[in-house]
Amino acid sequence: MGWGEVKKGIRRINYLVCAASMATIIPLMLLTFADVMLRGFFNKPIPGTFELSQYILAIFILLGAAYTQQVKGHVGVDFVTSRLSPRLQVACEILTTLLSLFIIAIVIWQGWVEGISEKTVSDQLRIPQYPFRVLVAVGGFLLWLELLIDLFGAFGKLRRIEP
Repeated sequence: MGWGEVKKGIRRINYLVCAASMATIIPLMLLTFADVMLRGFFNKPIPGTFELSQYILAIFILLGAAYTQQVKGHVGVDFVTSRLSPRLQVACEILTTLLSLFIIAIVIWQGWVEGISEKTVSDQLRIPQYPFRVLVAVGGFLLWLELLIDLFGAFGKLRRIEP
């Protein structure tokens, strides 16, 4: 299996995971709508809506980060690097990607440690928190893989730029 196939597989997994996370927005919207309506008209809010909303948002954000990186949807500021030579621009891209890989590796590690060691539950609904903490590690790992693809791409760009 070549690098192209591995890259295509990672990108496909990130797309599918993001699609699954996007599907969680519909229940979040319905839950929020129902809670607002019941609270407003009958003064009977749905118990645990705030906790469920937090968990659904965690799923949505954590599992969508890698795909957002894949489509270059994260915010980037290039008013300094745009003035540099193409070679220095790619060098800055490599440096920031390496730093991102390091930071995300820490997030993965701590997400895993917290996920397997903590046995806490939510206050009102008593939902275990460990699956959502492990999602930090899973989402971080998918983002880390996407950053690794970007790093290899940046090294390829650096080789193609003539000195």
